[in-house]
Amino acid sequence: MFQKHLQKAADSILPQTLYVVATPIGNLADITLRALAVLQKADIVCAEDTRVTAQLLSAYGIQTKLVSVREHNERQMADKVVQYLSDGLIVAQVSDAGTPAVCDPGAKLAAAVREAGFKTVPVVGASAVMGALSVAGVNDPSFHFHGFLPPKTGERQKLFAQWAAADYPVVMFETPHRIEAALSDMAAVFPERRLMLAREISKTFETFLSGTVVEIQTALAEDGNQSRGEMVLVLHPAVKEKSETLPESAQNVMKILSAELPTKQAAELAAKITGEGKKALYDLALAWKNGGG
Repeated sequence: MFQKHLQKAADSILPQTLYVVATPIGNLADITLRALAVLQKADIVCAEDTRVTAQLLSAYGIQTKLVSVREHNERQMADKVVQYLSDGLIVAQVSDAGTPAVCDPGAKLAAAVREAGFKTVPVVGASAVMGALSVAGVNDPSFHFHGFLPPKTGERQKLFAQWAAADYPVVMFETPHRIEAALSDMAAVFPERRLMLAREISKTFETFLSGTVVEIQTALAEDGNQSRGEMVLVLHPAVKEKSETLPESAQNVMKILSAELPTKQAAELAAKITGEGKKALYDLALAWKNGGG
């Protein structure tokens, strides 16, 4: 069955195509059959660091030509990759870990290939962002991904000030040598905000810390090992202050809808229209029915 799916994936791989391949972010087992098929069939594999990618390919017995495509030579190498594709070759692009062009080189190469008229095809896989979000316990359907935090304190403080009232989760990356300073700047703006710190996802020393910003600070200070390894931070949404009274406009919308629809349905629709809480609108309608207004 394994070989059957691998062969099926290999059969779908086309020449004159750039495959942007997600690779494991830690555990080498976190690679898809399709990614293995692409890497095995590719004539050229463009790697951020050929030494890192060579280890991955060796682990799966794959031998193919590696070329270095990194931040400093990406534009120049794009012309060579376009030539490879013109010659009918299959080219794969990988970064050291995760998906190329997501806080890694790859965007310029993909753009150049598309502009030259060739296909760019994503081969999806492991993601530190989605992995961290999946265990962070945030319910919001949308989130903001910032990438790496600024290295300078002033820039971080401005950013955190913008997120002080954010009603959506924010996902960001931080390095071990800046994490203490970043948390300190964060604590100065919203010390009680909920935060999850994910470290070394899928690796041997994988760790997840959840609590307030101050609690995460304390945990890192007490255990020096926790400040090692790349980190993903998930900042929970700011808690909205509960209003004693719904705005008059929201009350009017609810009054009109509740006169025509069942209370629950009216509250759901009124919440979508006004942006107010469904429960507050529902409770208001019940109060009206019970003679409270």
